[in-house]
Amino acid sequence: MKNYLHLLSTIIENGEEKKDRTGIGTKSIFGWQMKFDLSKGFPLITTKKLHIQSIVHELLWFIKGNTNIKYLNENGVRIWDEWADKNGDLGPVYGKQWRRWNKADGKFIDQLLEVIEEIKINPYSRRLIVSSWNPEDIPKMALAPCHCFYQFYVNNSKLSCQLYQRSADVFLGVPFNIASYALLTEMVACVTNLVPKDLIITFGDAHIYNNHIDQVNVQLKRLPKQLPNIDLNNKKLITDFNYSDIKISNYNPYPHISGKVAI
Repeated sequence: MKNYLHLLSTIIENGEEKKDRTGIGTKSIFGWQMKFDLSKGFPLITTKKLHIQSIVHELLWFIKGNTNIKYLNENGVRIWDEWADKNGDLGPVYGKQWRRWNKADGKFIDQLLEVIEEIKINPYSRRLIVSSWNPEDIPKMALAPCHCFYQFYVNNSKLSCQLYQRSADVFLGVPFNIASYALLTEMVACVTNLVPKDLIITFGDAHIYNNHIDQVNVQLKRLPKQLPNIDLNNKKLITDFNYSDIKISNYNPYPHISGKVAI
């Protein structure tokens, strides 16, 4: 995960001061790309401890098409609480767009399942894309999508995924995003009988909030450890996965470093 630490250090050293929606302020750069070879281990950062349950349950929540925090809270995940309304609703965020994108005729497009089916029948397609960025629905969302869309790529029976992330909270959010989309790639590879290969993330505005600078400096003094391993139970459908089907082992990170989420 040296590439993640390199991004942190680049922003600290060369990022420009920039105002932001939250009022906290950031150091920011624009345009960056990281690649993770999934054959070399599961890219869960080791320079601070991450809450694996939150990463896994959030992704399962997306896949279910859910947009209410009830499922997350029942499984000890609080990362969306600050944005939910009094009923726990977030509006048509990620899961809604992945599984039930509105059509003009009142019907829906299940982007995720359609892309998985297309991978099976036409793996060399250049249209294997799932978008969370729905301009019509953004005003109804509690938070506009930061990770906007992703594309799969198949060659030689290996599956890669590239994510475009318009806005990246590099200290708090990005470690979750890396692990989440690596897990998604592993799951899609499993149900399409492919071998997971690369995860690529392309960032637009990559930033560190001003109230995270001290924490980042602590993290940059830590040397990365060996990456953990991941094992999945075999499933035919991505919707069949449960938390118990996902095993992450040999995760031995440094202690957690806390930081306040910018709302």
